[in-house]
Amino acid sequence: MNKKIVFIAITLLLIIIILASFYGIKPSVKSGSLDGINLPGGFNIDVFAETLDGSSISYPGPNSGPRMMLLRDNVLFVTIPNTGKVVALPDKNDDKKADEVVTFIDKLNNPHGIDYFDGWFYIAEENRVIRVKESGNDLHADMNTFEVLIDNLPTGGHFTRTVKIHNNSLYLSIGSSCNVCIEQDERRAAILKCNLDGTGCRVYAKGLRNSVGFVFQPETGVMYATDNGRDMLGDDIPPDEINIIEDGNNYGWPICYGKNIHDTDFDKNVYVRNPCMEPFEMPSFIDLQAHSAPLGLAFYYGNSFPQEYRGDLFVAYHGSWNRNVPTGYKIVSIDMKNFTVTDFATGWLKDSNVLGRPVDIIVAGDGSLFVSDDNAGKIYRISY
Repeated sequence: MNKKIVFIAITLLLIIIILASFYGIKPSVKSGSLDGINLPGGFNIDVFAETLDGSSISYPGPNSGPRMMLLRDNVLFVTIPNTGKVVALPDKNDDKKADEVVTFIDKLNNPHGIDYFDGWFYIAEENRVIRVKESGNDLHADMNTFEVLIDNLPTGGHFTRTVKIHNNSLYLSIGSSCNVCIEQDERRAAILKCNLDGTGCRVYAKGLRNSVGFVFQPETGVMYATDNGRDMLGDDIPPDEINIIEDGNNYGWPICYGKNIHDTDFDKNVYVRNPCMEPFEMPSFIDLQAHSAPLGLAFYYGNSFPQEYRGDLFVAYHGSWNRNVPTGYKIVSIDMKNFTVTDFATGWLKDSNVLGRPVDIIVAGDGSLFVSDDNAGKIYRISY
């Protein structure tokens, strides 16, 4: 009997070791102070708002706390998917701290993306896109104006939907339903372009496994997007990506990744030549460390950071799960003159303990950066 128990214990231990080496060890998650956050000289980080529903969750998923942000008339609006809310964070006395947390709208289905145009707040839920106006200036949605623009989005898999309004069109990113597969719905693993009223939607760009964040470069109008590569190919492949998104292009997934690399682990067909070199199979613009999980991104054209940062692209790394040695959990800056990637804010990962998971980045009116953290349930403000 004792031998049987020992045998079972050893077998279970071996299974755990094998699974850990294959899937990666999830780091423990603890909320912490900002004392250990490392920034370049002259920069400071402070908490702008907190207790936004992330800190009480022992190992939060990607929908646990504050995600995407919008700054409107000096009020920060933030989506909180797991509560079904969009909240408003006013700073009326300009002390760089939110005065209160006001529920702008609630009872939504995993609200994630948010944008504003011509009096309307556009909000992307998991299954639909809505828009609503504010009721006067009281930071509450006027439900008499509530409209459902798109009502049949695919659900499950990567649940986040990000919406942006640009040049009188609505852009919507929808992640894949799987780690790696051939999608049956062409809207998945793609960015759609629609009319402002939600009609006329079409696939604008495809082959994007999970482009949670995308942004239009202020001076050129060119769209840049992050993309999270597939899992289960090891610690260092495939790279996560920054892509320049253009109409009609295919960015490769699930057949290709990075600089037109063929994913032969998934696509086992025999080709005379690399299928990733076909027309419209676009290579990545910038390769990032695999499993970093880049999400939100923002171009810096504010007036308070040193001149060397002007025009840089800031990217939030949400952090790994499918990696033996955790990576990410930081903010990087990308010099758009030579495309070098440099750590900007680090320290949310301490000895495999995760203190924070950056999600979105936006530039405030005073030139500081707002950063959302869906692990700690906080919004940070980085200033110089």
